[in-house]
Amino acid sequence: MAIRKITVWLFIIMLLAGSTPAEAAVPDHGYNYSYWREAEPAPYPYISEIEVYGSELGIGDFNDPQDVYVSGRHHIYIADTSNNRIVHLDETGKLVRVIASFDNAGKQDTFNKPNGVFVDPDDNVYIADTQNSRVVQLTDEGKLLKVFGPPVSSIIPKEFQYFPLKLSVDKTNRLYVVAQGAFEGMMEFDTEGNFRGYVGTNKVRFSPVDLFWKRFSTKEQSSQMQLFLPVEFSNLDLDDRGFIYAVSSEANAPEPIKRINPGGEDILRREGYFDPVGDVSAIQVDAAKQTTIQNAGSSVFVDVIYDESGMYSALDSKRNRIFTYNNDGNMLYQFGGTGTSVDHFQKPTAMDMLGDRMIVLDGGTNRLVIFRPTRYGSLIREGVKLHYNGKDDQAAKSWEEVLKLNANFDIAYIGIGKALLKKGDNKQAMEYFKNGNNRKYYSQALKRYRTEYMWNNFGTMMTILFLAVAAIVAGRLYVRRRVATTAHYIDTGIIKMPFRTMVRPFSSFWELKYEQKGKVWIALSILILVVLTMILKRQYAGFIVNFNKLDELNSVDELKFIVLPFLLFCISNWSLTTLMDGEGKFKDIVMAVGYATLPLVIIFLPQVLFSNVITIDETPFYYLLDSVAYLWFGWLLFIGTMTVHQYTIGKTILTLILTVLVMAFIVFLGLLCFSLVQQMITFLEALYREIIVRL
Repeated sequence: MAIRKITVWLFIIMLLAGSTPAEAAVPDHGYNYSYWREAEPAPYPYISEIEVYGSELGIGDFNDPQDVYVSGRHHIYIADTSNNRIVHLDETGKLVRVIASFDNAGKQDTFNKPNGVFVDPDDNVYIADTQNSRVVQLTDEGKLLKVFGPPVSSIIPKEFQYFPLKLSVDKTNRLYVVAQGAFEGMMEFDTEGNFRGYVGTNKVRFSPVDLFWKRFSTKEQSSQMQLFLPVEFSNLDLDDRGFIYAVSSEANAPEPIKRINPGGEDILRREGYFDPVGDVSAIQVDAAKQTTIQNAGSSVFVDVIYDESGMYSALDSKRNRIFTYNNDGNMLYQFGGTGTSVDHFQKPTAMDMLGDRMIVLDGGTNRLVIFRPTRYGSLIREGVKLHYNGKDDQAAKSWEEVLKLNANFDIAYIGIGKALLKKGDNKQAMEYFKNGNNRKYYSQALKRYRTEYMWNNFGTMMTILFLAVAAIVAGRLYVRRRVATTAHYIDTGIIKMPFRTMVRPFSSFWELKYEQKGKVWIALSILILVVLTMILKRQYAGFIVNFNKLDELNSVDELKFIVLPFLLFCISNWSLTTLMDGEGKFKDIVMAVGYATLPLVIIFLPQVLFSNVITIDETPFYYLLDSVAYLWFGWLLFIGTMTVHQYTIGKTILTLILTVLVMAFIVFLGLLCFSLVQQMITFLEALYREIIVRL
């Protein structure tokens, strides 16, 4: 962890000093999200290489281009929508041809607002000719092969107007179309152009309040209310296995990216810290200005592309960023943003992969930008590909290089941990999984290490256990012999009373009050032990069950959450019971509450040790101990309150409920007084300044 912090500080210092590290040419600073959903500085993964403008190609400016596709031979096809043409470029961005018309049964036919383009392995070009309500299939030279007209089926509403927007074709030549207003899902056509049905319908999301009012509205009112319809898909892409990656441009959608199998089910893996949704806390890190900008709202995706080795990227049109994920749904990197520089966009509409490069079509500036991966991006891509192909040892070397550039990259720690786990170095693997905040694999490594440790040290452990038992027995015999030979009597009742209270609460609380066997200092000592125990639990509980951010833990919080409620309860209960004929004095209440907290100490201390040796499968026992401790505490508090005040069961329950309300009232009064005092101080300060100015 120390290396990680040092690397982070070095990286930030380099940025602030304007030094020239390997990625100094990068115009902005990237980020990645930590386990705590915080944006942490990260090197830029991609940098612009080539800008392509229509005017530079000699064909006039692009006009609101909406789609781009890279063919198998790395040629680029652009749907130049408002120019009603398809622009064909080679791998370097040079013009090959422009397809603006084609021969259709002896007549010259043209496009009308083509929004989508796709090229199959035979270099046949499919164009979503939107305003002509058709999909046109051409050869690479522009010769017409087929026209797919509007779908014909009994499940298509009569009023439906067919406007195909995006499209893709699988290995069996099935055509998938995202059409405007097709809320039921993506349309599937066979090779003959026959409509086969919908694929991957989104679920309907609605407000329960709107549904309530809709049920009680008149027919006229109901017709004017918003319909409960599923969200349309905005774009799609096919991976190498024929599964469909699809995105929907809905704000705050829980699953904006889907991977749909032939059965129409979403099978996208979501095993990262958070689901693939783009920005999770939406922070733009600007290390040069030392400012962070909070952006509200979720990402809105307009395109998704499959890369290789399980990687895929989604294009956010809200903040003009590109997010890339691995096969498990872990965010690898992001880049882009809103701006006028070459690495930023005004209105990105589509993107695609050009080998390991990425091309982005910006409809706002009517240009195509080709990005190349930086060293940081290349190392991540290499690590992902090697790991995806089962070469964890080789991938670990890439991850080590990535960590030299970004010590916050948790996936690298996890990748190295997997390699160590495969080699049988379980203890070292645990450290890496802990740094990578991955409890699933940490649990696997711990289970193996625990078994290994038991086998290697079984003899030593049994010897220690035997000696410990023998020492305890010998000690007890020695104490008994000493007690038998001594004549004086030692009263240990006060010390034993807290433990006796745990198992015999009725008689013990009675003796505690009426036979003077309880002590306030013992109750306060137990309270201090509870505070210490909770500090130990938060700080040293096992990684599997400890979800605290350790470097932000503050022991003062234990005073706020344990000592303050303790005092509030005692004061509130005493104030209330004096009005409800309670027989308990304030010190009786303090002792009853203090003694009642002893189970928390007795159970939590061994629980901390236990938590460091358990796996994920064994965590239910950990949480069972939590439940037992709190229920035991509650039971003792109830019996203690009932005994010291001599209440019935019903009156005790009522008293406890009212005590909580009084506690809340006291807190409210405290905050009110604090606010008034604060305003008074502010007023006096302003008055003082006014007097000074006038004098």
